[in-house]
Amino acid sequence: MRKKLIIAIDGYSSCGKSTFARAIAKELNYIFIDSGAMYRAVTLFYMRRNLVGEGFINIDGIVSELNDIHIEFVYNPDIAEYETYLNSENVEKEIRGLEVTSHVSRISKIQEVRARMVELQRQIGVYKGIVMDGRDIGTVVFPDADIKIFMTASVDIRAKRRLDELRGRNIIADFDEIRRNIITRDITDENRDISPLRKADDALVLDNSRMTVPEQMEWIREIINEKINAD
Repeated sequence: MRKKLIIAIDGYSSCGKSTFARAIAKELNYIFIDSGAMYRAVTLFYMRRNLVGEGFINIDGIVSELNDIHIEFVYNPDIAEYETYLNSENVEKEIRGLEVTSHVSRISKIQEVRARMVELQRQIGVYKGIVMDGRDIGTVVFPDADIKIFMTASVDIRAKRRLDELRGRNIIADFDEIRRNIITRDITDENRDISPLRKADDALVLDNSRMTVPEQMEWIREIINEKINAD
């Protein structure tokens, strides 16, 4: 039996981490865990409860209702992808909108929220054979991951990718607004007190500004094969 791995992919928003992670998981027949979708689902939950919004956030209310949140990934055979469910409701489309995006960094930096998400993520990874992407996977969630990748790309390219993603979901969006949101989120993610975005010391850097997904896959295959065949 081939050795199963934990593959952690961190990096900036809209770098294509999820697309890359999904492709790896599909090729290896691993479980894909979209940690960003988990935080987006949490954010949507609190928006619906009116605990976070433009100019306000109720930390006490957020912490008190944390145990009411249940997140799972359900495989949809029609699209051959895992979709995000919040308390048994498919919220995959809703969590990708700009309103959720504008609040997710504030929610994700709350210590109690992060602790609960890390707990759930580690439970899923007990038996290995997973690919997880996020911002603190290789530094906090799985510091002993077998392979750690840190992804980056230019702001303009990330904004264009995000715009294309939203338009593909029939969501109206503006390039300049997306670009500003990405810059703001980078600053927030890098400077938050809890689990700031940073490259793990042993992570491999992947700047995919000018790389296609097939080119990224060619790059990662060699790394995976070396790790599986080691020892």
